[in-house]
Amino acid sequence: MAKYRGPKHKLSRRVGECIWGRSNSPAVKRDYPPGQHGRTLRRKLSVYGIQLLEKQKLRMYYGGIMERQMRRIFDQARRLGGNTGTNLLMLLECRLDTVVWRMGFAPTIFGARQMVNHCHVLVNGQKVNIPSYLVKPGMVIYIRQRSRDIAIIKNGVENPPLALPEDLQREAKSFEGKLIATPNSATIPVKFDTTSIIGFYSR
Repeated sequence: MAKYRGPKHKLSRRVGECIWGRSNSPAVKRDYPPGQHGRTLRRKLSVYGIQLLEKQKLRMYYGGIMERQMRRIFDQARRLGGNTGTNLLMLLECRLDTVVWRMGFAPTIFGARQMVNHCHVLVNGQKVNIPSYLVKPGMVIYIRQRSRDIAIIKNGVENPPLALPEDLQREAKSFEGKLIATPNSATIPVKFDTTSIIGFYSR
């Protein structure tokens, strides 16, 4: 399975901001691209450049999704009908790695993806090790019994997120959670310029 394996903070510096909102990110102090000539690379962006940058931010935010997979997700969002931008974010929010991250079982999207890959997560009692698996409303996400003593998982259980999205349900200090509704524009906790992303993929 293809995935981004490089430095995570370099992604933030490449787009000029910390897309995950981490206060300790190098992008906060050095808001220019990495490299010898990074300070002089900031130029006025064309319409295409703006669209490309927004698309890259979306890919990076959800764990560095590879371009081919991102295009497939966009095509699926377009076929669903209705607002393509909302459908796109909905599909990304329903990915298993994103749901695990939102529930607070992992501190980052990358950590959540690793948890899924290493079979620490069950969906409706069944082992699922595919991060892109689409979780549907009513499905229950469990942390496997043998994995509940792992320090990073225990920390996530004991320190749940301050604001859980309305479409997710998880009791305090519980090793399970549930998707109770399909994410929509009102409940998705992140905003992107989906018009630019649609423009990029519609060229």
